Amino acid sequence: MTEISASRSLRLLLFFASVPLLFISGFCDDSKDLKNNSKTKSDVVSNTRAKVVLILLALVAVGLFSFFLFKLWQKKKRDEQYARLLKLFEEDDELELELGLRD
Repeated sequence: MTEISASRSLRLLLFFASVPLLFISGFCDDSKDLKNNSKTKSDVVSNTRAKVVLILLALVAVGLFSFFLFKLWQKKKRDEQYARLLKLFEEDDELELELGLRD
């Protein structure tokens, strides 16, 4: 069952990571305008590379932020479970006194 959920989460991660790649072509200049502008082809390529690098850095930042939030959530959940376990096994002195089990 964990293999299925891991596969599903991997597919979902790949899907969300590929969505920004669809917008890269929108950032590129048309080759028709290249003749009219004074930009050279290397300027356009370096501009495109810079945008791709920025998008990749943004994806890495979002991934790291998500990982940090997940670890924080895990720690909070673990602390709650530990507190619940301690509460379950702690002795209730007042109950023992009311029942007359202890003086």
